[in-house]
Parts: sequence; C-alpha cells; structure tokens
Amino acid sequence: MNSVKKKWKIYRLIVGSQQAGMRLDQFFPLAVAELSRSQVRKVIDIGGVHINGQRTRTTSKILATGDQVELYLDHLPLVPWRICPADVIFKDNYLIVVNKPAMIETQPTHARYKGTLYEALQVYLQDPYRPQLKPEIGMIQRLDRSTSGLIAFSIHPQAHKKMTEMFSTGAVDKTYMALVAGRPDPDSGEIRSLLARSRRENRVHTVAAGGKLAVTRYRVNVPLYDSSLVEVQILTGRSHQIRAHMAELGCPLLGDQRYGGPVALDGMPIERPLLHAQRLKFLHPVTSQQVDFSVPMPEDMHQALQFLKRTEG
Repeated sequence: MNSVKKKWKIYRLIVGSQQAGMRLDQFFPLAVAELSRSQVRKVIDIGGVHINGQRTRTTSKILATGDQVELYLDHLPLVPWRICPADVIFKDNYLIVVNKPAMIETQPTHARYKGTLYEALQVYLQDPYRPQLKPEIGMIQRLDRSTSGLIAFSIHPQAHKKMTEMFSTGAVDKTYMALVAGRPDPDSGEIRSLLARSRRENRVHTVAAGGKLAVTRYRVNVPLYDSSLVEVQILTGRSHQIRAHMAELGCPLLGDQRYGGPVALDGMPIERPLLHAQRLKFLHPVTSQQVDFSVPMPEDMHQALQFLKRTEG
C-alpha cells in the first residue's frame, strides 16, 4: 500500500509537415519534453501508442503529415507482467484458473496489450514447438484491474460454450473478501437491485428501471471498530457490482475512492479497493465433476486487516 493510483495520462498530437518522415519513437520525445525516447519505446512495445485509431507496436513506424497519434500512460510498470507457475491454481486440457495479482488488467486496454492477463496467458500457454499455433483462450469472466484473486478461462473450444453458460446463468459459486468502511446493518443479508452505469461519473448505481439485475449476498466475517472484513457472494456478474452495492449499503470498500471509500488507514495510503476473489466452485464443463478452488487474501489485504486489528486493540 504505497500510493494511491494516478489517473491515466493521454497525449493526443497531430503530425505537422515539419515532423513528417520522423520515426514514431523520435516524434514523441521531441513533441513532449517530459517523455524520454527509452520510455516512449517501452510504451510502444506494450501497446500504448495508436496512430489514426489503430494500435501500433512498431517503434520505427514512419509518420505522415496529418497523422493523429495518441500515447496512453496508465502509470503501471512498463515491464510486461508474466505468469509464473505459482499463479496457476489449476490447469487441464479444457480450462485454466489463475490467481490474478492486483493492478494487472484482465484484458487489453488502450494503454497496454502486453502484460495484461489475457496476453500473459497467450505467452504462458504457447507451445514452443508449434509457435505458429495460437492458444485457444475463452474469456469467461472479468476482474477489475484493482481486484485480486481467482479467475477462470476456457482453453479448448469444447469447454467455452458451457463455461459461458455457467457464468452467465449463475451456476458458479463466486466468493469474495472485502475490507469495507463501517459495519453493514444487518450483519448479513442480500442486496437486489437494478444497476446502470453513469458515463459522466464512470460508475454504476441502482436505478428504478432500465438497469441490469444484480444480486449480492454478504456476511460480516470480522467486525472491527470502524470497518469490517466482509464475505460476499455474487449471484450475478455485473461490472462494479460489489463496489456499488457495498457503497449503497453505507460501507464502501477501503481504498475505493470512486465509490466514496477512504483512501488511507491512519495516514497510510491504500493503493486499491481492497477486494479479493477468494473462491470459485462449479461443475467442470467437460467432465461434470465438481471443482472447488480457493486462495488466501494477498499480502496488502492481510497487512491492512492486521493493522486494523492492532488499531482497535
């Protein structure tokens, strides 16, 4: 928990006649003094530069007059993240379950392709003896960049349709752990509402009509003086569902500035909303055998919980 994450920084420039013929990695450092050539090359390599709306990862790309060039910085490390064996909780011929670290994007964004979970899976699953054969990866679910924990993918066409059906119909038990401000009242319950996104605020909230049904069950696991560790099960998989429902309950996640959560513990900054996907339980899409996976809370959440317990004491 070192620092609160910064918002994206975006540079949008148009190539003038005097800059036409320049290489892409020369153009940005000359146009923007705060960007070094080595930094620009790294951003290009991970996929954070777009020319006329198309991502390019070629540093030597020659620019033409009128080209619209964009560079995105998400303030995450420019060295692409890679999956290590300890991150893989389960793998067979049909599916893979990964324990995603916090601050790793699940899928490509404007700011990066390399180093996202999806791209890292492609690298991890690549057959070194058949490099031309791309892995079959079905993205069944999403986790926010800031959320840690379990996420499943199908890696065989035979499993993809069934996995999609199970996740979309609520046939998968998904359990999260969340550190929240305050204490929910009552200590356990179910929140059922229609959630819709407000693009102006870039957040979701409950609406009377026109939203998508979201069902969240919660139970206080560890009550503390002015915060709680809450176990959450979601019967639906709406974007920001837990974050929105906990905030509307009056108990926003610690570190969740977007939904009104405190961003520091006694002066110590919280780097992210403290939410962890702890458990996945479902029937295997091909064998129909029940599989049940769980992982402990990551170190930052564990430290925050211990800090809160000491503060209370």
